Amino acid sequence: MTATMKALLLKQHGDVTDLTVVDDYPVPTADAGHVVIRVGASSFNYHDVFTVKGMPGIKVPLPVIIGLDMAGEITELGEGVTGWKVGDRVLVNPLYPGKGLMGEMLDGGMAQYCKVSVGQLIRMPDKVSFVDAASLPVAYGTAHRMLVTHKTVKAGDKVLILGASGGVGTGCVMLAKQLGCEVIACAGSQDKMDRLKELGADHVVNYRETDFSKWAIEKYGKPQRRNYEGGVDVVINFTGGDTWAPSLKCVKRGGSILVCGATAGHDPKEDLRYIWSFELKVIGSNSFYDDDLAALMDMIQEGTLKPVVDKELSLEEAAEGLRMIRDREVMGKIVVTP
Repeated sequence: MTATMKALLLKQHGDVTDLTVVDDYPVPTADAGHVVIRVGASSFNYHDVFTVKGMPGIKVPLPVIIGLDMAGEITELGEGVTGWKVGDRVLVNPLYPGKGLMGEMLDGGMAQYCKVSVGQLIRMPDKVSFVDAASLPVAYGTAHRMLVTHKTVKAGDKVLILGASGGVGTGCVMLAKQLGCEVIACAGSQDKMDRLKELGADHVVNYRETDFSKWAIEKYGKPQRRNYEGGVDVVINFTGGDTWAPSLKCVKRGGSILVCGATAGHDPKEDLRYIWSFELKVIGSNSFYDDDLAALMDMIQEGTLKPVVDKELSLEEAAEGLRMIRDREVMGKIVVTP
């Protein structure tokens, strides 16, 4: 008789209300080169909203257990697996070799158990919890690669962060502060602004009430084409859409716009005059690697970083958590402990 487990299942594309919690999903078994983990925690990302809705050009094999980010404990080793043992605590890099992302192209972390390739495993330090580890990959890993690995910001830089209250955003706020930057965090409510100040943001801007670009120009001066006065050094923009053109207008000559996503639209109105007139650098950063995740866990172990977790939910509450992410009601991460 096949053992079964609880899982959050996407059976058809649609709304978050179409997600189903089942209790009779088969527990995976570890075949060659794989392990099974008991999931200690799994976290949502905005990418999960896109997966549920359906993305043009990406055919998700349905039904699928969603959830990219997960951490847990090894319960079973497949043939040929060496260097690991049952009971080891692991963070999973959600990129499965040759197939794509967990929770999209194959079953992910929103379940009691998950099968992963041995190459996806990253050993967890003793003082790092499953909840903190599961908060890292897509959000904090992306922020770490964009700021630290690519060395795009430095001490003294004025860094304006759009979408600062989300997973990637809170990671950017904390990492930029650790690197000695003056941080301007943009969010959509007073509560989020207050919490961003607590995280270390030097200035906060309510983008619903204030034009962030005009605010930056009033604060730091209008960027000049013939000298390096005025404007901010860096804008971190992973929203796109109608935030793109204003971002160009408030960056100083020689400054940078960092891009790692486009949650509000990937095809914004462009104005190339600003890019050449102010010698702007548009720097892309894609995904994250094991080194980013290991470095972040070391920071948690050392007490220099604490991921921001808005709520810890059960599987039964998980769909509501994803709705909160979709509707931008979240500060930091939503973590599910199945």
